[in-house]
Amino acid sequence: MDTLDKKLLIVIDNNKFIGLLSVGDIQRAIIMNWPLDKTISHILRKNFRVARPEDSFITIKKMMLEFRMELFPVVNNDNDIVGIYFWEDLFQEKKSLPTKSFKIPVVIMAGGLGTRLKPLTNVLPKPLIPIGEKTILEDIFESFSVYGCDNFFVSVNYKAELIKFYIDNQKLPFTVDFFTENKPMGTAGSLSLLKGKINQTFFVSNCDILIKQDYSEILQYHKEHNNEITVVAALKHIPIAYGTIETGDNGKLISLIEKPEVTYKINSGMYILEPHLIEEIPVDEFFNLTELIEKVNLRGGNVGVFPVSEKSWRDIGNWDEYLKVIENV
Repeated sequence: MDTLDKKLLIVIDNNKFIGLLSVGDIQRAIIMNWPLDKTISHILRKNFRVARPEDSFITIKKMMLEFRMELFPVVNNDNDIVGIYFWEDLFQEKKSLPTKSFKIPVVIMAGGLGTRLKPLTNVLPKPLIPIGEKTILEDIFESFSVYGCDNFFVSVNYKAELIKFYIDNQKLPFTVDFFTENKPMGTAGSLSLLKGKINQTFFVSNCDILIKQDYSEILQYHKEHNNEITVVAALKHIPIAYGTIETGDNGKLISLIEKPEVTYKINSGMYILEPHLIEEIPVDEFFNLTELIEKVNLRGGNVGVFPVSEKSWRDIGNWDEYLKVIENV
């Protein structure tokens, strides 16, 4: 899916249509701790939508629009695929719109020094580094605005006045409120400055990440599981260039695996928080979001993890990833 930049795949067996596999199916399996080497037959949905040869073009287009379907196979009674409609072919847009909108606050943590992107950040603060014709900060604004979000809070410190000046002069079609750290306060410390300003569920995002995911699905997961915090985790696949050995008692060989690949869930830098947590953040202290997560965990609160694929997440706060992103703009 990452390679094809698709969120929906057609599954066939012996040239016969079997079903559809979505990125959501895989995410739900990961949330349920299914092993990644499990065959997809275990997670394929029994209910899915396909078109039939007798369906008119108007009917097919209407269904694709109603259900925001990335692709729509046409399958006959013998389970042969006789045609496939793609969203971009019917609607002249590369991506479909999100199926659900929401209008909640978004907090962007943009106070860092951008040390990994020096010497560029000696001149420009990291939030204003360009991606195509926009800055990183504007790109994040737009990624949320397609869902209906129009209320942004931006934590600033390094080159704060330059960031404010630039954004204020862009005349953006939403509200941007800046709040200033007078000193480095960690990844969550500055949230204490928002006490009394946010009274509903809200997103938090670092200013150096880009995530290609339907954010409404993350929000739905957060609410369905009554989470106080949801951490968006990116899968990270790490190949090991050597054969690995597992041994038992007295050094007896149990298994030998040649050049395996291990997969971890890593903290992407995007979260959903409930508003009461702002009261639990110490005032005027250095405090990281990981400390808040640990605090909620220790008192038995719900902390959920929503997985996204490795290539759905970009950490553009380092040179290698930043250069990859701007090459593909």
